[in-house]
Amino acid sequence: MRLYIKYMVSLRCKMMVQEEIKKLGIQHAIVDLGTVDIQQGFNEEQLDVFRLRLAHLGLELLDDKKSILIEKIKTTITEMVHNADEQPKENYSLYLSEKLGYDYTYLSNVFSEVNGYTIQHFIIINKIEKVKELLLYNEINLTQIAYKLNYSSVAHLSYQFKKITGLTPSFYKNLKLKRQRNLEDL
Repeated sequence: MRLYIKYMVSLRCKMMVQEEIKKLGIQHAIVDLGTVDIQQGFNEEQLDVFRLRLAHLGLELLDDKKSILIEKIKTTITEMVHNADEQPKENYSLYLSEKLGYDYTYLSNVFSEVNGYTIQHFIIINKIEKVKELLLYNEINLTQIAYKLNYSSVAHLSYQFKKITGLTPSFYKNLKLKRQRNLEDL
């Protein structure tokens, strides 16, 4: 039995869901981002309890096909941008289409209809979040970040970064340095 869970996008979410499954006495569950595979099925009572426990964690069990597909798209993009060592060299639309087994036009239409913004916009937002993370925690420069995230140039990355955050990448990185200096002065 496969269950789909909305808002499950981090390792921490995965661990919390695994803990809730253990509390229900379910053995041999495979928990991944956005999904839980259980060899034995839930009975209705367990499913209701699990649904309530997920709600307390800020997660939601998905039932309808469109919501499940949207969550699959978001999870695939999140994994692609945040967890992959290297971005796919092919077109993102081709990557999503192959990974999910649907025509990209269909995926795009469903995603936009439900969310009110495009898949491309969601990819850009995730890439900018990854850029922020790399600027703050890694010792690689902006040129290396642009290459790692498949940007055509540093200028293109900088343009998107400023469009989404309102800040330039260098100003954003300097904020970290300023915060560190302020902490040292305490």
